[in-house]
Amino acid sequence: MLHVSEAKLDEPVPELPPLKMKDLPPESFHDMLSTLVEETTTSQAIICNTFDELESSALANVRQSLPIPVFPIGPLHKLSPPAPSISIMTQDQTSLCWLNSQAPKSVLYVSFGSVVTMSEAEFLEIAWGLANSNQPFLWVVRPGLVQGSETYEPASIEGYLETVSGRGHIVKWAPQREVLAHPSVGGFWTHCGWNSTLETISEGVPMICLPFYADQVVTARYVSESWGVGLRLGCRPDRKLVEKTIRRLMAEEEGEEMKNRMTNLKEKATLTLMEGGSSHTSLEKLISYLLSL
Repeated sequence: MLHVSEAKLDEPVPELPPLKMKDLPPESFHDMLSTLVEETTTSQAIICNTFDELESSALANVRQSLPIPVFPIGPLHKLSPPAPSISIMTQDQTSLCWLNSQAPKSVLYVSFGSVVTMSEAEFLEIAWGLANSNQPFLWVVRPGLVQGSETYEPASIEGYLETVSGRGHIVKWAPQREVLAHPSVGGFWTHCGWNSTLETISEGVPMICLPFYADQVVTARYVSESWGVGLRLGCRPDRKLVEKTIRRLMAEEEGEEMKNRMTNLKEKATLTLMEGGSSHTSLEKLISYLLSL
């Protein structure tokens, strides 16, 4: 990896549009990534949880670079129904009951997945940014989200629950696929994990991106700049910026344009799995390939 100055971090990476220098993994990951690519070339094939219409240029580069067949057959989660029994935590079904009482496309769903952690200061900026936006929100605050505490939650913030009463619903874990498909959800604030991103695209919900590490940073760049279906926050949340970003997505014309683009992506994600679609065709080729081995 190259060493770059702060002034060059915003420069594009010509070989990997739309990425910028600051999106690249740190040098400490270089050996691991090199080994990963080298090991991949010894495989019989690659199965990808994506689809051609979403990442056509990236898939073309992979196919050109690797001497093995590549089978994009995603979004994989659309091939099977939700399975609450294998959820990492108990899903709070009050999420759906509360959503039933909200206006169409009015709610911002907020969840940072099962692994991400943040400082108490970052948590407070998010909490008050949500409160000050005056937008309805459903917020997943799982145990361990705040570093150093398994039990920290918004109830411990003086006056917070009173401030957001009736407008904010806070749970420890939610049935995400059902939440994203709910007609009251109009936006998703996410860490940009790949599974969450594909689930969001499949339901046509525009995003606010707050990546923390690894591939989340790259995915956030694609969401905001390549696909144009989300807004990216800075490296760490600030309550004023959070408030402004939420309103941009949920209440302004810019957000409407993103919703339209996301609706188009949703249609592509649906069609790709139907007979004649690219992922359906790729799956048939994969089956034939496996039978030929």
